[in-house]
Amino acid sequence: MSKKIVLATSNKGKVVEIKNMMDGFLVLNYTDIIAPFHIEEDGSTFKDNAIIKAKAVFEALGDDEAIVLSDDSGICVDVLGGAPGIYSARYAGVGANDKENLQKLVESIKAAGFESSPAHYTAAIAIATKDGISTVHGHMYGTAITTPRGDRGFGYDPMFIPEGFENTLGELDDEVKNKISHRGRALELAKVIINTLY
Repeated sequence: MSKKIVLATSNKGKVVEIKNMMDGFLVLNYTDIIAPFHIEEDGSTFKDNAIIKAKAVFEALGDDEAIVLSDDSGICVDVLGGAPGIYSARYAGVGANDKENLQKLVESIKAAGFESSPAHYTAAIAIATKDGISTVHGHMYGTAITTPRGDRGFGYDPMFIPEGFENTLGELDDEVKNKISHRGRALELAKVIINTLY
């Protein structure tokens, strides 16, 4: 029987990516089980926000046997002092879509007088169970560019070139991306924790 994981996210891109990476697990989004609800992500770090989401969904499910996994992630650009960071999903404003956020980041880098910048992605994953919360982190370093390329992935993928590569995440195959990505690295650590729960 597959181990069941409930995701605490409304981001469709993340759901697809995490499902692809969690081979051997039955992965459901919490909205497959209960009605979606607003979660105020008011933490000051990726870890804080991941914990807030995991706790909120675990409590809303009301199921002691549930294993809830949440991910809070984003891109930090050096020439922007680490922005957008925890505001990556709403960089162009609340309700902004991926294209609008990406365009705002491109414009911000150019406004700072650069065509590219060192940058890194961070993924914080929180796992909530009846026994409490566990967290792990994954990182991916590279360069943010102002000429987006490729239509794979989601978010800022078309403007990020990982270290050691010439292509953006928007151009790389999913298999390659999942091996090197911040989320992929964090999920590998999360799997170790989840496997101890069964």
